Amino acid sequence: MRVVVLGQRGFPNVQGGIERHCQELYPRLAKLNCDVTILARKGYVSNQQYEYKGVKVIPLWTPRKKSIEAIFHTAIGILWLSRRRKDYDIVHIHAIGPSLLAPAARWLGFVLVITDHGPDYKRKKWGPFARFMLRLGERLGARHAHLIIAVSKNIRDILIEKYRPDVYYVPNGISIPGQVLTTLSLSRFGLEPARYFMAVGRLVPEKGFHDLIEAYAKLNTDWKLVIVGDADHKDKYSRSLKKRAAQIDGVVMTGFQKGRALGELYSNSGLFILPSYYEGLPIVLLEAVSYNLPILVSDIPANREVALPEETFPVGNVEALSQRLAAFLKNPSSLNSPLILDKKKQRLETEFNWDVIALETVRLYQKAAGAPSSL
Repeated sequence: MRVVVLGQRGFPNVQGGIERHCQELYPRLAKLNCDVTILARKGYVSNQQYEYKGVKVIPLWTPRKKSIEAIFHTAIGILWLSRRRKDYDIVHIHAIGPSLLAPAARWLGFVLVITDHGPDYKRKKWGPFARFMLRLGERLGARHAHLIIAVSKNIRDILIEKYRPDVYYVPNGISIPGQVLTTLSLSRFGLEPARYFMAVGRLVPEKGFHDLIEAYAKLNTDWKLVIVGDADHKDKYSRSLKKRAAQIDGVVMTGFQKGRALGELYSNSGLFILPSYYEGLPIVLLEAVSYNLPILVSDIPANREVALPEETFPVGNVEALSQRLAAFLKNPSSLNSPLILDKKKQRLETEFNWDVIALETVRLYQKAAGAPSSL
């Protein structure tokens, strides 16, 4: 089965949840005899075509401007495909912004699969027109796709209620890592093992890092707050966040980290925090659980699909978050029970297993194409 993928920046080691999703999923599909081509964005990956773990990656130009980058790249990808109609069986589009081009993919005669990573129009960074276009992309994707995948049960339920009954839940996944015993990254950033809070994500408003910094500022502690990640596009918010972080003793902004460096930071963290206002199904939260970390997350639907009620706080409530952090420092076992950690890790190995997810994705490709299952 020949599959071409749109709607992501590319991989490996490109910041973003969709990019992590694709980096894990498509090499596994290649091992299952899928011929996979990724149409990536120049500027995030090499400008030359390359192969990654059996997956062909073709970079295409797109303007580096957050409001138009994704839709322009998808349009360029569709034009690229218009000259290669016989080369691919399935077009797989990720996210609702690129789904604005769903009618064009259908018009070219491709079987169209769309993965909905969530209602992006809820992201705080978008203005009224962008939110309108994202809602339109969601609607056009739902109307024109042969098959729709949702990465969380909450997203699936929203799409079923709004558009159609045949939406398939296939979550983000995680590969269970080993603990990284080295501490080079800790030395680099002046950290002590198990004596820092950790948050991971892009520096955008909906991640809620501004709330986390203000909650931390209210504490009287020698624990540090480590925020791992950067902005894809330097803007007023990311600059103001870094400025505020620099004003508070103990806040460490590491920038984007990957591989062993990121593994060291996870392995030695004392508490993982995700204060997001919006998520699809956060891979960084699954990663934290895979490292057996205690977690504290905002009570949005996506986080509640992974976290237990006692591990949440009201989204946007800085005072409540600060109080929960203070309570954790007094009694770490409140979020660090071996029973809680083991229960969540067992669930990772079943529901959020990338190998299982890859097999289910191939079955859904075959269903969309009307082909008999070979798995």
